[in-house]
Amino acid sequence: MCGIVGVLSSSDRVSVRETDLRRMVGAIRHRGPDEFGVYLDTQDGCRVGLGNARLRIIDLSGGQQPISNEDGTLWIVYNGEVFNYLELRNELELQGHRFRTDSDTEVIVHLYEQYGPECASRLNGQFALAIWDERRGELFLARDRVGICPLYYARRGGGLLFASEIKALLAHGAVSAELDPVAIDQVFTYWSPLSPRTAFRDVCTLPPGHWLRASADGRFDIRPYWQMAFPPAGDEIDDLDQAVDELRERLIDAVRLRLRSDVPVGAYLSGGLDSSTVTALVRNCTDTPLETFSVAFTDEAFDESEHQRRMADHLGTEHHLITCSHEDIGRAYPDVIWHAETPMLRTAPAPLYLLSGLVRRNELKVVLTGEGADEFLAGYEIFKEAKVRRFVARGPGSSWRGALLERLYPYVGDLARSRQGYLERFFRDGADGNPATQSHNVRWRNTARTKRLFSAAMRSAVAEAAGGSGGLPDAPPGALDGLPLPGDFAQWSPLARAQYLEATIFLPGYLMSSQGDRMVMSHSVEGRYPFLDPELIEFCNRLSPRLKLCGLDEKHVLKRLAREFLPESIHTRHKRPYRAPIHASFFPGRKPLDWVSEALSPGALAEAGCFEPGAVAMLAKKIERLGSLGETDSMALAGVLSTQLVHRRFVADYRAPAPLDERDNVKTVVREKGSELFFAPETADERGKTVLTPFVGEKR
Repeated sequence: MCGIVGVLSSSDRVSVRETDLRRMVGAIRHRGPDEFGVYLDTQDGCRVGLGNARLRIIDLSGGQQPISNEDGTLWIVYNGEVFNYLELRNELELQGHRFRTDSDTEVIVHLYEQYGPECASRLNGQFALAIWDERRGELFLARDRVGICPLYYARRGGGLLFASEIKALLAHGAVSAELDPVAIDQVFTYWSPLSPRTAFRDVCTLPPGHWLRASADGRFDIRPYWQMAFPPAGDEIDDLDQAVDELRERLIDAVRLRLRSDVPVGAYLSGGLDSSTVTALVRNCTDTPLETFSVAFTDEAFDESEHQRRMADHLGTEHHLITCSHEDIGRAYPDVIWHAETPMLRTAPAPLYLLSGLVRRNELKVVLTGEGADEFLAGYEIFKEAKVRRFVARGPGSSWRGALLERLYPYVGDLARSRQGYLERFFRDGADGNPATQSHNVRWRNTARTKRLFSAAMRSAVAEAAGGSGGLPDAPPGALDGLPLPGDFAQWSPLARAQYLEATIFLPGYLMSSQGDRMVMSHSVEGRYPFLDPELIEFCNRLSPRLKLCGLDEKHVLKRLAREFLPESIHTRHKRPYRAPIHASFFPGRKPLDWVSEALSPGALAEAGCFEPGAVAMLAKKIERLGSLGETDSMALAGVLSTQLVHRRFVADYRAPAPLDERDNVKTVVREKGSELFFAPETADERGKTVLTPFVGEKR
């Protein structure tokens, strides 16, 4: 993985200078501290600059960016991995393309040269890329299908700025941070802003599975190249044995592709079905020693270290464990928010932030994880809840309701009996609201209760936006605050509709961003996700609901497959969602951490203007008095604190970083008016590293 930045402009209103690019790259150097590159084109009618911070994983000596095609008319900066690059390279060589490096980055340049924007649909990987097409005078951006890699942009003064992280946009100076009330409101319902919104006004995210083209004369276009799809209900694959065989084949292929690396690859091991399956396949695919990494908690209610150790012993891996206390999580949270760049309602990213630090201290750059299985093989409780809700609607007087509730939440203990009335209402509810989103209506409504802490000014701003346009100019039309729903959505099974919502809102907006890319890349580590292989996703989407959610048995087909290589104690475990303690992390021993006290002070709350100080004070006193909070109150507390941190770090006190300087390994390519670009022979720099030297001027 890497970090990319860029600027396109045709006027003096948005500057395109090497110093600007070096400062933007410097803001995200944690994403790729190994090498840096800058491309600057100041020819007539257009000015464009590209920048890259590289984490060397493929072609360690030859893949420094920016990289061009043979004649220097296409230039790329790129974040991510294309796992099928060897196959694509062979195809392109047969079509006459010639390569100077062994990198996957150069493959993308030639693929674009051959196919144009359609190149994105041929990539199997996780990526955010930018290609400057000199001949067309166009900048082309693209993002992977499910949003593993981030890509943000802002339109200013007729120009376009883009970057892997928002802090790099702010470093340019043409973009300033202002909280977007609508986006904050969305966080307090959906756990993240809905694409293309971000936490900041007029800063957008390129939606997953989309590409963007922009030119210096103001032309601007965003289009999808891929959309998640399911067959009509009743037309799915329904043979369990066939499904197990094909899942085995596709998952092994996905793991093997993601082991392509010129550096060692490790694995996260949570002790659950998904990461254990991936780790077992990695172990079976390679003879080299495998290192695994896990998070444990001093709070036993969240700890799964027993299962993690059992699985590590079963596979014979070199296992590393980091144990997080409440205070560890709370003290890491400000850094977590700095990297996430958005408010959040959970603390779960914090232990993963600490875990990626453990990976880096053990000198690994790449880890495989199990994310994606829950979305595409129906592992989440929300899918079960929706199924129970449909059952209750068909038989409201059934005596099976209590037993079903115990099946749903066996780890909570006595829940069905002690809170029977509440849960019965919970499962009777959900028929109201948008019928297209029935599976998620109750969750969103319950989460939205956290908004009771909003200030009057915040409520007014949200209402005003809802009454006016309230949207972004680049937002596609759709049924849910700008989220487009496919035309055949109503023909899908209820489970498929629920999976679509989870995979297009929760997966890219929170799981792959706040809890995924940002936490691993904070310590210069790349996460890889076999379950998010595009061919595997499309296969899983063709499976019938009963193969994924058989009764209330989640990921049924995966469990059948996992019998072959996992201990029974692992593949038969009831799913336990990954969580981390919230209120106890901010108020260990009922006393707030110093930064928490400051963030919740009346002055700090008034300065940000998002929350009512009196209501927040009552919430804090409740913790100090009782020592605990319910789930909704805990989420509200995390939301308030994270919003306060976002305001403090990005709005009130943001400081642009220093630009890269002569001490950094920066590859610089400058195109000037009337120049032609040719490449001199490879030379060695002052550090003895072999580099490809660009030469601007007459051909020699």
